[in-house]
Amino acid sequence: MSEALGVVWTVFWGVLVLSFLVFIHEAGHYLVSRLLNVRATELFLGFPCRFKLSFKSRKVGTEFGVTPVLLGGYTRICGMEGMRDELLAPALDLVTKRGRITAQELADELGIDLDRAYGLLEGLCEWASVQPGDHDDKASYPDVYLSVARDANLLTEYDRGHDFTQAGSTAAGEPRETGLPPEEFLAMERGRTYEGASFPKRLAMLAAGPVVNVVFAFLVVTAALMIRGVDYVSNVNVLGSVEAGSPAAVAGLEAGDELTVVDGTDVDSWEGIVEALAAPLAEGRDFDVTFVRDGSERTVTVDLPDGEPTDLVGVTATVETYHPDLVEASSFTLDYVRQVAVAISRLLQPQHTMEVLDQSSSVVGIAVMASSAASAGVYDLAVVVAAISLSLGLMNLLPIPPFDGGKILIEVVQAVIRRPLPPRAVAALSYVGLAFVLFVFVVVLKNDVVRIFLG
Repeated sequence: MSEALGVVWTVFWGVLVLSFLVFIHEAGHYLVSRLLNVRATELFLGFPCRFKLSFKSRKVGTEFGVTPVLLGGYTRICGMEGMRDELLAPALDLVTKRGRITAQELADELGIDLDRAYGLLEGLCEWASVQPGDHDDKASYPDVYLSVARDANLLTEYDRGHDFTQAGSTAAGEPRETGLPPEEFLAMERGRTYEGASFPKRLAMLAAGPVVNVVFAFLVVTAALMIRGVDYVSNVNVLGSVEAGSPAAVAGLEAGDELTVVDGTDVDSWEGIVEALAAPLAEGRDFDVTFVRDGSERTVTVDLPDGEPTDLVGVTATVETYHPDLVEASSFTLDYVRQVAVAISRLLQPQHTMEVLDQSSSVVGIAVMASSAASAGVYDLAVVVAAISLSLGLMNLLPIPPFDGGKILIEVVQAVIRRPLPPRAVAALSYVGLAFVLFVFVVVLKNDVVRIFLG
């Protein structure tokens, strides 16, 4: 029974920590997209699922919620899929002017096949420029597509500054004359999507998720250092603790005793105590200790096993806590971030890849660490969560699809060559990246299984 509860405890904390960190990662993408006036229709805790608990914001149009499939989160930023078709403009114009249209009607009007018509309509839905009509079977295409609600300025519920109380606003499914040429209307709609955003804005949206993870880790570690402080061994001749049943405890030494003479050598620091203990411990012989307790001086004999070298007397140094200020704590955290970044970058160096993977953890290892830290206390849990968040953020900046860094790399290449990469090239890069990610997952999972379950 206790083992079952232990497994449940581990799974609970693993799911909780990973879901939280992935959610704030996705929230970073979402918040920057909204800041840049790019449409975002959903932000959820948990993976996509037909069962969900959610509400739709009247202010920004976004649906916020949670699904039962935890271990992550997701956001839907319009235009991420990419859509290139010369018939997008007339298709959008037709749906908007009619209010309601089927894929077959669109195909007939444009003289195209049904599959292409569905592709156009689904692409416009992804932009939130068109919306699907109600349909029960979510696995199939809807029977009808509707125009979206727009205010007098053609703004939708996802656009900043919309006001449906204005005269001239139209509801979803209601015919609407835009007063614009189809190409100009399409350009306006594209401009409110990721696809239509400028190069710097696209980079900002992609980098936002990893940056949020790194900033979160930085703030948590810095705050932990300032509040909890840093423990260090104080170089004084006062005992910090005495282990019960040890030779020192049997001799009568206690925590707080101030040692003045060890084995005939005067001592006034912990370093002096260590040096004075070296000879009797190596020889396995008894020695005298003079100490001060409550203002009075005493001398006792520590009895060691005769002739048996040992490194254990049973005493430890006094440990004190130093609370760094903001500048000192921030400097320490920045150095920690740098070290983790250097370690993760070595993953891309073939001669160091396996070395880095041997020191990495999978979902299983993360769950075990999180549950152990939760049992230890708030401070330990906060530090572990921050470490995982930092690793998650920096890993996502690696220039490997499907990581955000891989998407940034593709955007940079397209900016340099001044044209979109061919879909086949993007697909090839994605397959290579997925293969590498799968390789990493398998190796670290195997290492965790061996380390945790097989010893």
